Amino acid sequence: MTDLSLFDTDADERAVSPVIGVILMVAITVILAAVIATAVLGFGDGNLQSNAQAGVTVEQNATDTYDVTLTKLGDNTEGIYCSDQGYDENVTSVGNRLTGCDENASVVAYTSGNDTQVVRTL
Repeated sequence: MTDLSLFDTDADERAVSPVIGVILMVAITVILAAVIATAVLGFGDGNLQSNAQAGVTVEQNATDTYDVTLTKLGDNTEGIYCSDQGYDENVTSVGNRLTGCDENASVVAYTSGNDTQVVRTL
């Protein structure tokens, strides 16, 4: 009768377990790194919206009021208005002009979600 020992196996059979262990450790490390990178870098945040942005040029009139011409609209921006005239007097197309803005008024850009951003103070 032969004694079988737990440690008396062929060299080929003993190598299988460490190789599988190393492969599993590498796979777990790669998956964990991907999950952490996604959480830190925010790849899942698809609902971000930019602030209202607009480019304007301003000309002073002889009556000490200002004409504001819209030169560029940001991606999320609907238009601009002068703070002294309110939202009812607005410009939504590049090249169009707001007339008669008072001194010390602000040119305000707005988004479709009613977020506003001061673009320039006169």
